[in-house]
Amino acid sequence: MAHADTRSAILEAAEKLFSERGFGAVALREIAREAGANVGSVTYHFGTKLGVLEAIYSRHTRPMNHRRLELMAEARRIADPDQRLMAILRAYVIPAFTSSDDPAGGGARFTRLRAMLSADGTAEVRKIIAGAFDEISRAFIDAIAGCLPGARREDIVWRSQFLLGALYYTLVVPERVSRLSDGAADGHDHERAIAEVVEASFVTFRALARPEAAKTPQYSVAD
Repeated sequence: MAHADTRSAILEAAEKLFSERGFGAVALREIAREAGANVGSVTYHFGTKLGVLEAIYSRHTRPMNHRRLELMAEARRIADPDQRLMAILRAYVIPAFTSSDDPAGGGARFTRLRAMLSADGTAEVRKIIAGAFDEISRAFIDAIAGCLPGARREDIVWRSQFLLGALYYTLVVPERVSRLSDGAADGHDHERAIAEVVEASFVTFRALARPEAAKTPQYSVAD
Protein backbone atom coordinates (compact mmCIF):
# COMPACT_ATOMS: atom_id res chain seq x y z
CA MET A 1 0.00 0.00 0.00
CA ALA A 2 1.44 3.38 -1.04
CA HIS A 3 2.12 6.01 1.60
CA ALA A 4 -0.66 8.30 0.36
CA ASP A 5 -3.15 5.41 0.28
CA THR A 6 -2.14 4.28 3.75
CA ARG A 7 -2.46 7.79 5.14
CA SER A 8 -5.91 8.22 3.62
CA ALA A 9 -7.07 4.82 4.85
CA ILE A 10 -5.95 5.66 8.39
CA LEU A 11 -7.82 8.96 8.35
CA GLU A 12 -10.97 7.33 7.02
CA ALA A 13 -10.79 4.59 9.63
CA ALA A 14 -10.11 6.96 12.50
CA GLU A 15 -12.90 9.33 11.50
CA LYS A 16 -15.36 6.45 11.31
CA LEU A 17 -14.37 5.10 14.72
CA PHE A 18 -14.19 8.51 16.41
CA SER A 19 -17.63 9.48 15.06
CA GLU A 20 -19.16 6.23 16.34
CA ARG A 21 -17.48 5.86 19.73
CA GLY A 22 -15.79 9.13 20.60
CA PHE A 23 -12.12 10.08 20.62
CA GLY A 24 -11.18 8.73 24.03
CA ALA A 25 -12.69 5.28 23.50
CA VAL A 26 -10.63 4.43 20.40
CA ALA A 27 -7.07 3.08 20.57
CA LEU A 28 -4.38 3.43 17.90
CA ARG A 29 -4.32 -0.33 17.36
CA GLU A 30 -8.05 -0.24 16.56
CA ILE A 31 -7.51 2.52 14.00
CA ALA A 32 -4.69 0.50 12.44
CA ARG A 33 -6.80 -2.64 12.29
CA GLU A 34 -9.77 -0.79 10.73
CA ALA A 35 -7.44 0.75 8.13
CA GLY A 36 -5.74 -2.56 7.31
CA ALA A 37 -2.42 -1.12 8.47
CA ASN A 38 -0.14 -1.53 11.46
CA VAL A 39 0.35 0.77 14.44
CA GLY A 40 3.79 1.74 13.15
CA SER A 41 2.17 3.20 10.03
CA VAL A 42 -0.16 5.31 12.16
CA THR A 43 2.66 6.71 14.25
CA TYR A 44 4.83 7.20 11.15
CA HIS A 45 2.22 9.40 9.46
CA PHE A 46 0.66 11.16 12.45
CA GLY A 47 2.78 10.60 15.55
CA THR A 48 -0.04 10.23 18.05
CA LYS A 49 -3.81 9.81 18.18
CA LEU A 50 -4.10 13.58 18.62
CA GLY A 51 -2.07 13.95 15.44
CA VAL A 52 -4.63 11.79 13.64
CA LEU A 53 -7.48 13.93 14.95
CA GLU A 54 -5.75 17.15 13.95
CA ALA A 55 -5.25 15.80 10.42
CA ILE A 56 -8.95 14.87 10.19
CA TYR A 57 -9.96 18.40 11.19
CA SER A 58 -7.46 19.96 8.80
CA ARG A 59 -8.60 18.08 5.73
CA HIS A 60 -12.25 18.95 6.37
CA THR A 61 -12.10 22.47 7.72
CA ARG A 62 -9.59 24.07 5.37
CA PRO A 63 -11.74 23.78 2.23
CA MET A 64 -14.92 24.50 4.19
CA ASN A 65 -13.55 27.64 5.79
CA HIS A 66 -11.97 28.80 2.53
CA ARG A 67 -15.37 28.65 0.84
CA ARG A 68 -17.01 30.42 3.77
CA LEU A 69 -14.55 33.29 3.49
CA GLU A 70 -15.15 33.57 -0.26
CA LEU A 71 -18.90 33.78 0.21
CA MET A 72 -18.59 36.17 3.14
CA ALA A 73 -16.40 38.54 1.11
CA GLU A 74 -19.17 38.69 -1.48
CA ALA A 75 -21.82 39.19 1.20
CA ARG A 76 -20.02 42.09 2.87
CA ARG A 77 -20.25 44.13 -0.32
CA ILE A 78 -24.05 44.29 0.01
CA ALA A 79 -25.14 47.73 1.20
CA ASP A 80 -28.50 46.91 2.79
CA PRO A 81 -27.80 45.54 6.29
CA ASP A 82 -30.69 43.06 6.29
CA GLN A 83 -29.78 41.64 2.91
CA ARG A 84 -26.13 41.58 3.97
CA LEU A 85 -27.00 39.69 7.17
CA MET A 86 -28.95 37.11 5.20
CA ALA A 87 -26.04 36.66 2.78
CA ILE A 88 -23.53 36.34 5.64
CA LEU A 89 -25.62 33.63 7.25
CA ARG A 90 -25.85 31.79 3.95
CA ALA A 91 -22.07 32.09 3.62
CA TYR A 92 -21.71 30.30 6.94
CA VAL A 93 -24.36 27.64 6.38
CA ILE A 94 -24.01 26.65 2.72
CA PRO A 95 -20.50 25.11 2.86
CA ALA A 96 -21.55 22.84 5.73
CA PHE A 97 -24.22 21.33 3.48
CA THR A 98 -22.68 21.48 0.03
CA SER A 99 -19.59 19.65 1.30
CA SER A 100 -21.63 16.84 2.84
CA ASP A 101 -20.97 14.47 -0.05
CA ASP A 102 -17.30 15.42 -0.34
CA PRO A 103 -14.97 13.66 2.12
CA ALA A 104 -12.45 16.49 1.78
CA GLY A 105 -14.96 19.17 2.72
CA GLY A 106 -17.17 17.97 5.54
CA GLY A 107 -20.17 15.72 5.71
CA ALA A 108 -22.56 14.20 8.17
CA ARG A 109 -19.94 11.86 9.61
CA PHE A 110 -17.53 14.70 10.35
CA THR A 111 -20.41 16.77 11.72
CA ARG A 112 -21.31 13.88 14.01
CA LEU A 113 -17.69 13.72 15.13
CA ARG A 114 -17.68 17.47 15.82
CA ALA A 115 -20.87 17.17 17.85
CA MET A 116 -19.40 14.35 19.95
CA LEU A 117 -16.12 16.17 20.53
CA SER A 118 -17.90 19.36 21.55
CA ALA A 119 -18.49 17.63 24.88
CA ASP A 120 -14.88 16.44 25.21
CA GLY A 121 -13.16 18.13 28.11
CA THR A 122 -9.61 17.22 27.03
CA ALA A 123 -7.53 20.38 26.70
CA GLU A 124 -5.61 19.03 23.70
CA VAL A 125 -8.83 18.17 21.84
CA ARG A 126 -10.33 21.57 22.59
CA LYS A 127 -7.16 23.20 21.26
CA ILE A 128 -7.53 21.36 17.94
CA ILE A 129 -11.19 22.41 17.65
CA ALA A 130 -10.39 26.02 18.51
CA GLY A 131 -7.54 26.09 16.02
CA ALA A 132 -9.84 24.83 13.28
CA PHE A 133 -12.82 27.11 13.87
CA ASP A 134 -12.21 30.07 16.20
CA GLU A 135 -10.72 32.38 13.58
CA ILE A 136 -13.53 31.84 11.07
CA SER A 137 -16.14 32.07 13.85
CA ARG A 138 -14.78 35.42 15.02
CA ALA A 139 -14.83 36.70 11.43
CA PHE A 140 -18.49 35.80 11.11
CA ILE A 141 -19.39 37.31 14.47
CA ASP A 142 -17.69 40.55 13.41
CA ALA A 143 -19.49 40.52 10.06
CA ILE A 144 -22.85 39.89 11.72
CA ALA A 145 -22.21 42.69 14.21
CA GLY A 146 -21.74 45.10 11.29
CA CYS A 147 -25.33 44.39 10.24
CA LEU A 148 -26.90 44.92 13.67
CA PRO A 149 -26.70 48.48 15.02
CA GLY A 150 -26.39 48.52 18.79
CA ALA A 151 -26.31 44.75 19.23
CA ARG A 152 -24.10 43.48 22.04
CA ARG A 153 -21.32 41.15 20.97
CA GLU A 154 -22.06 38.66 23.73
CA ASP A 155 -25.63 38.31 22.46
CA ILE A 156 -24.36 37.65 18.94
CA VAL A 157 -21.99 35.01 20.32
CA TRP A 158 -24.86 33.26 22.10
CA ARG A 159 -26.97 33.16 18.97
CA SER A 160 -24.06 31.98 16.86
CA GLN A 161 -23.87 29.07 19.32
CA PHE A 162 -27.52 28.28 18.60
CA LEU A 163 -26.84 28.44 14.86
CA LEU A 164 -24.03 25.92 15.25
CA GLY A 165 -26.34 23.62 17.18
CA ALA A 166 -28.94 23.86 14.41
CA LEU A 167 -26.29 22.89 11.84
CA TYR A 168 -25.17 19.91 13.90
CA TYR A 169 -28.66 18.53 14.40
CA THR A 170 -29.91 19.18 10.88
CA LEU A 171 -26.94 17.43 9.29
CA VAL A 172 -26.70 14.52 11.70
CA VAL A 173 -30.37 13.52 12.07
CA PRO A 174 -32.23 14.79 8.97
CA GLU A 175 -34.64 11.85 9.19
CA ARG A 176 -36.28 13.46 12.25
CA VAL A 177 -37.74 16.20 10.03
CA SER A 178 -39.14 13.61 7.64
CA ARG A 179 -40.58 11.52 10.47
CA LEU A 180 -42.22 14.28 12.49
CA SER A 181 -43.68 15.93 9.39
CA ASP A 182 -45.12 12.55 8.35
CA GLY A 183 -43.24 12.82 5.08
CA ALA A 184 -44.49 16.31 4.19
CA ALA A 185 -40.90 17.59 4.52
CA ASP A 186 -37.71 15.84 3.46
CA GLY A 187 -34.96 16.30 6.00
CA HIS A 188 -32.41 15.28 3.37
CA ASP A 189 -33.40 18.18 1.09
CA HIS A 190 -30.32 20.35 1.52
CA GLU A 191 -31.70 23.39 -0.31
CA ARG A 192 -34.75 23.47 1.95
CA ALA A 193 -32.63 22.83 5.03
CA ILE A 194 -30.30 25.71 4.16
CA ALA A 195 -33.24 28.05 3.57
CA GLU A 196 -34.89 27.10 6.88
CA VAL A 197 -31.73 27.36 8.99
CA VAL A 198 -30.79 30.71 7.43
CA GLU A 199 -34.27 32.20 7.80
CA ALA A 200 -34.65 31.08 11.41
CA SER A 201 -31.18 32.41 12.26
CA PHE A 202 -31.86 35.70 10.50
CA VAL A 203 -34.90 36.32 12.69
CA THR A 204 -33.02 35.59 15.91
CA PHE A 205 -30.01 37.75 14.98
CA ARG A 206 -32.10 40.58 13.52
CA ALA A 207 -34.00 40.89 16.81
CA LEU A 208 -30.74 42.03 18.47
CA ALA A 209 -30.56 45.30 16.51
CA ARG A 210 -31.53 48.31 18.62
CA PRO A 211 -33.76 50.82 16.77
CA GLU A 212 -32.26 53.79 18.59
CA ALA A 213 -28.77 52.84 17.44
CA ALA A 214 -29.88 52.95 13.81
CA LYS A 215 -30.56 56.70 14.10
CA THR A 216 -26.83 57.41 14.19
CA PRO A 217 -24.47 56.71 11.27
CA GLN A 218 -23.43 53.07 11.15
CA TYR A 219 -20.50 51.59 9.33
CA SER A 220 -20.03 48.01 8.19
CA VAL A 221 -16.95 46.17 9.38
CA ALA A 222 -16.14 45.91 5.69
CA ASP A 223 -15.79 49.71 5.34
